[in-house]
Amino acid sequence: MILAQLEGQPIVDWDWVFGHLDDIWAATSEHLLLTGIALGVGLVISLALSLLALRYRKTYTPITWVTGILYTIPSLALFSILVPITGLSVLTAEIGLVSYTLLILIRNIVAGIDGVDPAVKEAAVGMGYTRRRVLLQIEFPLAFPVIIAGIRIASVTTIGLVTVAALIGKGGLGFFILQGLRRFFTTEIMVGAVMSVVLAVVIDSLLLLIQRALTPWARAKATL
Repeated sequence: MILAQLEGQPIVDWDWVFGHLDDIWAATSEHLLLTGIALGVGLVISLALSLLALRYRKTYTPITWVTGILYTIPSLALFSILVPITGLSVLTAEIGLVSYTLLILIRNIVAGIDGVDPAVKEAAVGMGYTRRRVLLQIEFPLAFPVIIAGIRIASVTTIGLVTVAALIGKGGLGFFILQGLRRFFTTEIMVGAVMSVVLAVVIDSLLLLIQRALTPWARAKATL
């Protein structure tokens, strides 16, 4: 029945698109805001948990076990569990979105720092560096390519999950997909889907440029 109603209309009604540019921009801005908050909060929590795991190695397994469970919960199920507690709110959306970033970020942060050459760290200690200085000035900079790779994966994942949050009224571009399905209007579906993909590609490309700008030694090594 749905396919029959969709078949008789053009894939994209450009008059509708140009007439709703303000709405599309507002939805895109909301999508970016929800994604940015989730990544920011997720990164702060992940850094704290990663430092805990690096300092006390026995905590790494339970940390990844708990965050792994959160990551495997289907998004619709998680939002359904949260709605009775926190309502149809931004908080509900963000709790779900943040929980999906943790496992990715924690694994990459720990793997990046563990991947730093022990000889480099020993040389820094021999030069009088404190443990904190080694972490901030040696380990984190050298681990940055691996960490930013995790942020890139988390950002693309979050952009996709934000669309699902439209079901609780906080979905940015997902609003168009949901509205399009409800009204059998392919233009809204295409706008929501295509803009989400474009957003993911743009954010991923920007993060890659930031990585290359902040790690010139990695580019030099790759050209050798």
